[in-house]
This record gives sequence, structure tokens and C-alpha cells, in this order.
Amino acid sequence: METKKLGKTDVKISEIGLGAMPMSLQSRPPESEAIQVIHKALDLGVTLIDTADSYCKDESDKHHSERLLAKALKQYNGDTSNITIATKGGLMRPQGSWTRNGNPVHLRETIRLSFESLGGEKPITLWQYHSPDPDYSIEAALTPAKEAVEQGMIRYIGVSNFSVAQIKQAQDFVEIVSVQNQYNPWHRNPEFDGVLEYCEQENLTFFPWSPLGGSRRHSNLEDIPVIANLAKEKGVSVYQIVLAWLRAKSDCILPIPGASKPSSIESSVAAAKVELSEAEVEQIDQKVAT
Repeated sequence: METKKLGKTDVKISEIGLGAMPMSLQSRPPESEAIQVIHKALDLGVTLIDTADSYCKDESDKHHSERLLAKALKQYNGDTSNITIATKGGLMRPQGSWTRNGNPVHLRETIRLSFESLGGEKPITLWQYHSPDPDYSIEAALTPAKEAVEQGMIRYIGVSNFSVAQIKQAQDFVEIVSVQNQYNPWHRNPEFDGVLEYCEQENLTFFPWSPLGGSRRHSNLEDIPVIANLAKEKGVSVYQIVLAWLRAKSDCILPIPGASKPSSIESSVAAAKVELSEAEVEQIDQKVAT
């Protein structure tokens, strides 16, 4: 698989990554099957896996995804030296819900636990502040991450669910290499709120979360005629068309589709070979949500 650089760094990552969230939520597959998914992704050339401390069932299960990835990498027979795990911190899972927590005390502790959950032997390549908490300044919330870089627990810092103004605030305090915001056919805000343009301008990698619309919407892609027709014409799946559309929107975009079975990541990786013309991208743009 082709690679891209992570922001302005020299770290090379696969042009399509693996989103680990489906393998750790309430409906997650058995651990052995999840490890098969991760191993299949590695076999196919995926070198970026996106996770978070909050990818779990609830607070008692915190850091499940990170521990799972560490175990899967340890059991893998091939070379894992080029694998980048990008994790996040700043969301809580009380009783399975999602709440923000930008308290520096909490973030300092969860960074340490993420580092340990991922093996504790080498720095976390990319740690991302999961979502800005209005109760704490961006500088205060990113202070623990800055400290962790100095301590050797983190190499690079990214942000998630940030506006352009918030990204700039973060950049005034620390070096930012990536942005992860929602982006899919039903949610095209990054095209219109300036975030995508700013990432291109600043050479920041943009990770679109929920690229296929999430579990509630991805099954509806067949109902979007322009996507269904293009998939039929090219002999590929509707999911591959959407991933190709996202990749065609900007060179800074690197999709991270989730998977909970090997066939899903196989399909996602195959999307790297699907090419859309400017006219085809425009067809989709005109027919999906703005």
C-alpha cells in the first residue's frame, strides 16, 4: 500500500488506516476475532491504527482497545516496527455514555495509562486530544501532552473535533500534526467550516472519523443513487466509492474506516485502488448533504 507522511513529520503511514473502535464497544467481537482483524490489516499493508482510551464498554473497561492492540501486535508473526498507533484521550464513558473531560489532572493520568496499555516500551507515535472541554482552556488541557512529549511518552500531538480557531489556539502552545473531525456524505462540515482548507495550508493530516457514516448510516449508502450507480459501474462496493471520494477531496485526507471482521478491512484497503474522476467526485458532491 502507498504511504503518506504524518503531517510535517518523517513518519510514514498507510494511505488508509484501521479504525479500532468497533472492536471494543458493547457490540465488540470476541477477542480472538478482533485480533484476526488486526492481523489481516497488517497483512494487507495497513500501518496506521486509530484508537482511544475511551474505546471500551464503560469506565471499568477503560483502555480496552489499547490493550487489545498491544496484544495483537505482540502475537503478530511479521514485522511491526513500522506500525503507528494513534490514540486519543479526553472522553469519559460513565455507564457507556460519552462525556468530555479536559481536566489536566485526568489527562496526565490517562496519557500515562495509555502509554502503559500500549506496552510502555516506546513513545506513543500520535496522541490526540479527543474533544475540547469548555471547562478548561486548550492550553491547560494540552499541557499534560506537552509534558509527555518532553518525558518521552508521546512523539507527536494531534487534535480532534476542533474548529479552525481552536486548532490555531493549540498551535500557539504545541506543535500539532493532525486533526480528526467527522467527515462523510452526511456530514461535510470540514469542507465548509475551513478546517480542511486549513489542514492543507498547514500540512496537517486530516483523519475523517466515521467516514462511512457509522453503524447507524453505513447501511444506507446503497440508498444514495449516485454512489450506488458508481459502485455498479466500477464493480466495487458503495463503501469503496465513499472512501475513494474522501481521498479524492484532498491530499491531506487519510480515512480510518472501522472494522470488526477481516472482510471489512479487506474491502477498505481495496478502496485505495479505486479512482474517481473530477466529474465523478462532482456528481457525488451535488447529490449528497452539504
